[in-house]
Amino acid sequence: MSIQKSDNSTNIIVEKEIVPKSGIAALLLILCGFAASVLLFILGINVLSSLNSGLGGFLLAFGIVLFCILCILLSGFHVVNPKEALVMTLFGKYYGTIKKEGFYYTNPFASAFNPASAAPSTNFTIATGTSGTTAQTSLPSSRSKKISTKTMTLNNEKQKVNDVLGNPVIIGAIVIWQVVDPTTAVFNVENYQSFLSIQCDSTIRNIARLYPYDTMEEDADEKTLRGSSQEIADRMRLELQGRVLEAGLEIKEVRITHLSYSEEIAAAMLQRQQAVAIIAARQKIVEGAVSMVKMAIDQLGEEGIVVLDEERKAAMVSNLLVVLCGNRDAQPIVNTGTIY
Repeated sequence: MSIQKSDNSTNIIVEKEIVPKSGIAALLLILCGFAASVLLFILGINVLSSLNSGLGGFLLAFGIVLFCILCILLSGFHVVNPKEALVMTLFGKYYGTIKKEGFYYTNPFASAFNPASAAPSTNFTIATGTSGTTAQTSLPSSRSKKISTKTMTLNNEKQKVNDVLGNPVIIGAIVIWQVVDPTTAVFNVENYQSFLSIQCDSTIRNIARLYPYDTMEEDADEKTLRGSSQEIADRMRLELQGRVLEAGLEIKEVRITHLSYSEEIAAAMLQRQQAVAIIAARQKIVEGAVSMVKMAIDQLGEEGIVVLDEERKAAMVSNLLVVLCGNRDAQPIVNTGTIY
């Protein structure tokens, strides 16, 4: 067992990869032992029947003891699949870690250790506010003592948070993660799966409250949850990686899967967005209308089609702006008299 002591006087268990014996060879030896124990049992009974009770009793007892010992030795077999690891302890002390796939035989008194497998369920329900809204976090469920080193997904479903302006926002994210240090994962935290889930919720809340949901200014360079989702997801990944580093986990990616205003302000924020869109559209219409009116007056004057005084120009500008800026199609009116 390799143990080093850190500066804060905390014992850190350093991973020790063990190379166990071949399971096939051990299995053949144990099978031969079982055959020998059965043979001794039969010989002991035959010797007892021939009135040689001393030798017969010894052979019979030795066969029974050998059989019991071999039954105990059967617990030393382990099968490790690809992308799996087996962290083992011996009488409460760290024994070693098996990372290579195969069929192995180890100390029969060494047992696999994985606190996460003892959890009855890996679905965590987390309260997200006083309104009673809850978010359920799903984690892979397994009763196996083996530690999976495959790339896995944590689905952190919708939860309510407040953005930097205090607006309640519903946000959901997924986390792509992997166990890179099985020994650290099982010894440094009680349950690395629930530890990841809780740290993920905390990270999402901590990052989301630093940004507004959206900005109403077109040319604003401020990052927002809606407009800068990739940058914010990358920041979530970096912060979450720092939080779960002590658990031997690697965060590969964080993605925001859902983002919306909370129900109580969704209608009001929609009206605000619509008002901003209408104002922006009207501004473009007015700019275009003024440009068209100026072009029309300039062309009439340059080509000498009609000579307009200031009063007539004002009347023409007024009429053109009404036509160009109106919500409905203009209805033509034929004037048969003068304009005065």
